[in-house]
Amino acid sequence: MATTTSSAAPLSLASVTLEVADPEAALRFYSAFGVDAYVRLRASEAPSTGFRGFTLALTVAGPATVDTFFRAAVDAGATVLKPAAKSFWGYSGVVQAPDGAIWKIATSGKKGSGPAALEVDDVVLLMGVESVKATRQLYADRGLPVAKSFGGKYAEFAPGPLSPVKLALYKRRALAKDLGVPVDGTGSHRIVLGSTTDAFTDLDGFSWEADTSASSPRP
Repeated sequence: MATTTSSAAPLSLASVTLEVADPEAALRFYSAFGVDAYVRLRASEAPSTGFRGFTLALTVAGPATVDTFFRAAVDAGATVLKPAAKSFWGYSGVVQAPDGAIWKIATSGKKGSGPAALEVDDVVLLMGVESVKATRQLYADRGLPVAKSFGGKYAEFAPGPLSPVKLALYKRRALAKDLGVPVDGTGSHRIVLGSTTDAFTDLDGFSWEADTSASSPRP
């Protein structure tokens, strides 16, 4: 594992920026999907094919809300990767945005629990990595607090005060399987993470950049 130098301030996830070919079209999609408050958008023509190594997951109250978000995404132009359905863990579906980002919408409940609403309980940026233990330690060494850890399978960090998005780690191959996509992918991850510390790139090529802005996410 590569060594890192300590930052002047603890690492904190302040923003999630999706790099897209057409920011205006992407903003229209994410506004219609109902998640534009959780991501920023940046124009980029960087080549990228296949699985980009991450997903953004929405945790909601119940199956009816999963269906509402799912339909909103599909109606706005998303591709269905996994139809919304019951599973061992609850009820979920997976879609791919026109810009290529993959979104999972899930609830732990399997039965209806009231009227649907476009309300989100949590947004989690789940990054697929080769070694959960090594990447978890790298981030912990930089001051990012670990909230949950399950050996080398999964790790979740405490959310920072500036971001509505939680950061979590999962094995890359297992994440691709869960999303229903091939694990192979080349080129840019097409995502940049904003922090309140210095810029760096982690062990799997995910880029962090200094970001002290707390303004609303817009392209």
